[in-house]
Amino acid sequence: MPDSGGSRAQRAHIPTTGTGADDRPIRHGDAGALSVDPAAPQVTAPAGLPGTPGLPGAHGLPGPAARAARRTGLLVTMVLGGLTALPPLSMDMYLPALPAVTDSLSAPAATVQLTLTACLAGMALGQLVVGPMSDRWGRRKPLLLGMVVYVLATAICALAPTVELLIGFRLLQGLAGAAGIVIARAVVRDLYDGVEMARFFSTLMLISGVAPVIAPVIGGQVLRITDWRGIFVVLTAVGIVLTLVVWKWLHETLPPADRHTGGVADALRTMRGLLADRVFTGYMVAGGLAFAVLFAYIAASPFVVQEIYGASPQTFSLLFGINSIGLITVGQINGKLLVGRVSLDKVLGFGLAVIVLAAVALLLMTSGVFGEVGLVPVAAGLFVLMSAMGLAMPNTNAQALMRTKHAAGSASALLGTSSFLIGAVASPLVGIAGEDTAVPMAVVQVVCAVAAVACFLLLCRPWQRAGREAGGL
Repeated sequence: MPDSGGSRAQRAHIPTTGTGADDRPIRHGDAGALSVDPAAPQVTAPAGLPGTPGLPGAHGLPGPAARAARRTGLLVTMVLGGLTALPPLSMDMYLPALPAVTDSLSAPAATVQLTLTACLAGMALGQLVVGPMSDRWGRRKPLLLGMVVYVLATAICALAPTVELLIGFRLLQGLAGAAGIVIARAVVRDLYDGVEMARFFSTLMLISGVAPVIAPVIGGQVLRITDWRGIFVVLTAVGIVLTLVVWKWLHETLPPADRHTGGVADALRTMRGLLADRVFTGYMVAGGLAFAVLFAYIAASPFVVQEIYGASPQTFSLLFGINSIGLITVGQINGKLLVGRVSLDKVLGFGLAVIVLAAVALLLMTSGVFGEVGLVPVAAGLFVLMSAMGLAMPNTNAQALMRTKHAAGSASALLGTSSFLIGAVASPLVGIAGEDTAVPMAVVQVVCAVAAVACFLLLCRPWQRAGREAGGL
């Protein structure tokens, strides 16, 4: 199959350190290798992007060309960050309004939580369609189509008169919004490889992480001046702006020569081949289960913090923002300090272990083992759990995508679909015992975290791959 990994202009340059798709160290001349200057930030400007046609990077270039490469790298980073920020923005801005939606539409809390589940399921299923489309027709056209449909669906959500219609249009919103998620990851795979890809994912986490920090705060403030429908009006405006930005500034990153020409059958064969890779599947499922831990918190926290512990929407927004800052900070520690110095598998394993410990602590606190606990200890446990996601999420994506140069769009679709489907299953379970207990949330988190560790150890088997690398294989 065509190799879509990395810029073709980069192949003659010294590669980054790390491992390739076959678990072997990347050597000089490997496909997709990137030029790296250890003393300076990596700037990549692949062919086809604006401002630096054909330039592989900024290192060693004349002053004007180097500046253009840096501007291009920053611009692409900001656009991709906006695309990855849209899903958490769509979810988290809406969270403080969940109790208000329950009252406004006269629906039970479990039914209103299905508006989150529907959006999440839509994002999961949409990626299965958009990912192979982007491998066949390029990244730009499917992305623009998805963004236009997202804007229309979000605008209709603001007008939904019943919870059933709101659930239906949230599903459509998720289906369309999937384009931004899957194609952003595929574009990263087009441009980067090895350790540099892991670093770029951490950079994206910094940008996209701003969304969950500010989204609940914005949502809480919107609720001060209007009702929950105003939140969807704001999301519609954000979608319009992002669509225009993509149309103007995000150029095609997948050359026609590297696109797949087959139809649905070819796409299914590609996905089947990816799933047959035990290590890829291990990272995919482990990442999906870790995401389920995160989404259990997202779905349950508005009721846990506001209904059980009596906090205001503004207090909930503040706590949610603090937790998101923890995730961003740890993600940057991962990208700036750990990647390239410590094995990605070691960092990932440590992050999963911390998630398990935090989830167990939350279960003990919410089940009354320590007696009556207030909001502060529970919030501290949630902070540790959210922060550890900064080690798990970027590294599962990077390790999985490093094995899939030939089908970045399909691989990205499988990664996203597994995460969102597992999260969609976890979401309604957190409210199964009603609004008066946080135990179901903690149980779901413990089960998913332990299962993620099991998948990582049993399927990825990091010690075997580390042994092959140490032996020079």
